[in-house]
Amino acid sequence: MLFDRLKRFSLVLEGTEGDTAIAFSPGQAVSGRVVLELAAAVRVGALRLRAMGAARVHWTESRSAGSSTAYTQSYSDQVEFLNHRDTLLAPPDNGEATVLQAGRHEFPFTFQLPETLATSFEGKHGSVRYWVKAKLHRPWATVKKVKKEFTVIEPIDINTPVLLAPQAGAKEKLARAWYCNRGQVSVTAKIDRKGYTPGEVIPIFAEIDNCTNRVVVPKAAIIQTQTFIARGTKKQKKSVVTSIVGDSIAAGKRDVWHGRALKIPPVGPSILQCRIIQVEYSLKVCVDIPGTSKLLLELPLVIGTIPLHPFGSRTSSVSSQYSVNLDWLSTIPEQPEAPPEYSAVVSSPEAEQSLSPVPQELGGILEGPFFAYIQEFRFRPPPLYSE
Repeated sequence: MLFDRLKRFSLVLEGTEGDTAIAFSPGQAVSGRVVLELAAAVRVGALRLRAMGAARVHWTESRSAGSSTAYTQSYSDQVEFLNHRDTLLAPPDNGEATVLQAGRHEFPFTFQLPETLATSFEGKHGSVRYWVKAKLHRPWATVKKVKKEFTVIEPIDINTPVLLAPQAGAKEKLARAWYCNRGQVSVTAKIDRKGYTPGEVIPIFAEIDNCTNRVVVPKAAIIQTQTFIARGTKKQKKSVVTSIVGDSIAAGKRDVWHGRALKIPPVGPSILQCRIIQVEYSLKVCVDIPGTSKLLLELPLVIGTIPLHPFGSRTSSVSSQYSVNLDWLSTIPEQPEAPPEYSAVVSSPEAEQSLSPVPQELGGILEGPFFAYIQEFRFRPPPLYSE
């Protein structure tokens, strides 16, 4: 039996050691080898390799078609990024099987990744995955298979004019309770740029005016929004990445944030160019007003992979005080503290409609290839990128 003779059938990618794998960039060459260790001579028909990469989304929704009739609507879609085939061991021209002698046999392979790929991702309603699979064909026997997944990270350089541009906004709300006007609350907020990388600190400059007769509490949070698209329908999932709570503001008083620090934990980068899956971030500054809904101000964020250059950036002097420290990669906590629920930070009719499930904690965000990639940063810098 072949199972008695085949001691090992494995697939190894260059740059990997055990279960720890490096992250590949679009356009990079992926190399590896298929390893066969035989205890005795074995007849082999062919050894074939296939590399695949695709984004997939799927979810179901219950529909009501009458007073007692209900049905389930399914939504699915797929985008293929990579499909490479190779034959590592072809059968002879005479159609006979190849005889491999006892011992170790290695079959090297290499293939080029396309220039445009989405970042690896694992979400509740979809994923972006990449893998290599080898198949060993044998005469009069079932096909033996081995599969190896790998991570791809699309470089996002925050050192671009669009991502270095300051973000600012202002909003106000009239507080009402039982048809009584209790005054107005206004908030103005600004951050020095749009693009950041994990481990950086966002200095928040804000001014909150409380012209009501109630005590209000300002908060700030980074929100991750996962959007899944299929058949023209969108499904969203929002969760709080991290948050801070400011001091209470008495009635008729004003509070000013002079660069209140909000540190970005280890999260996956933004995914903006995939047709069916998008991962976006925003900084939300809200004010809890007793007796009425929250005042909410949202500023867009992009989480990148290439940190801010220490010299020559176009940001202000304040931003240079909070510019990225490359040592953050060696100080990532193994078990980050769980953030509050999304509803504890943001509460609006629009947000409640978009969130059918209860928002998951930060631990769910860190699952999958993202966190493994960030952990690998402890030993390896981010991939180089040039426009």
